[in-house]
Amino acid sequence: MIAFVSGTVAAAGPDAAVIDVHGVGLTVQCTPATLAGLRVGEQVRLPTSLVVREDSLTLFGFADEDERAVFELLQTASGVGPRLALAMLAVHSPDALRRAVAAEDVGALTKVPGIGKKGAQRIVLELRDRLGAPAGGAADAPAPAGAEPWREQVRTGLVNLGWSAKEAEAAVAAVAADLDGGDPPPVSALLKAALKKLSK
Repeated sequence: MIAFVSGTVAAAGPDAAVIDVHGVGLTVQCTPATLAGLRVGEQVRLPTSLVVREDSLTLFGFADEDERAVFELLQTASGVGPRLALAMLAVHSPDALRRAVAAEDVGALTKVPGIGKKGAQRIVLELRDRLGAPAGGAADAPAPAGAEPWREQVRTGLVNLGWSAKEAEAAVAAVAADLDGGDPPPVSALLKAALKKLSK
C-alpha cells in the first residue's frame, strides 16, 4: 500500500498528474477538482490508493484523507470498481455522496456516468450504514444553481495546463454556451470540452 506521494508536480492533464518523487515520475489518477489544485513545479503531498490488477498497478490520488477513505469504501459495493468510484468523486464531494446515500437519493447517484437506477439502488443498500454521516448540518443545502462551481474548476484546470487566464475564461464561456441551461456533465467532461475549444 502506498499511503501518499510527496514530490514536485511535473505535469498535470485532464485526468492525471505526474509527481516527481526523487527523480521517479509517478502517474497519479485524480478527480478534476484535485487536479485543479495542483500547480506544475510546486511541491505537493497527495494521499493515495494503489489498485493492483493482473496487468497493471494504478495509483489514485486525492485532495485529502477523507476523499481517499470514501473512494475505498465505495469499492466495497458490488459493481463499483476504482474508475467508477473516481467518477463518483468527480461528480459529488464525499459529503454529497454521504447525503445522497443516507437520503436514498437515487437521482443524485445516477448523475454519475456508468450508474443506472438499479446500480444506484444497490449502492444505497450496500453503503447506507458504512459511509457515515456528512460533516456539519449546514452543508445539507445544495449549492445554488447560479453558482456553477464547475466554471472555476475548469478555469483553474486550464490555467494549470498552461493556458492564459483570458484563454481559459473564453473556453469556459464557450462550453457554458453549449450547455443550454441543462444539468452540466462531470467536470472532467467539461474540461475535455474546453480543451477541444482551445485546440481549434
